[in-house]
Amino acid sequence: MSNVKSEIAELVSKKVGIPSDKALQSVDVVLNFVKEKLPPTIAAQLDAVLAGNVDLSDGIGLDDAAGLLGGFLSGKK
Repeated sequence: MSNVKSEIAELVSKKVGIPSDKALQSVDVVLNFVKEKLPPTIAAQLDAVLAGNVDLSDGIGLDDAAGLLGGFLSGKK
């Protein structure tokens, strides 16, 4: 499991008050839904982030966010 996904699941577990395993299932459902709605190139970038293949040690800055969503926001398909 990716560190990003586990961090999200931990937040969900704490905020909603559900067990960690249920939070992880919820996160999987939401992320899969989001990836299905994104253009393939953007979904692949999201997969890279979730797989830990993108250095997020300094957080996601505006440049990173713009890069991840650039094609999607520009309306290119």
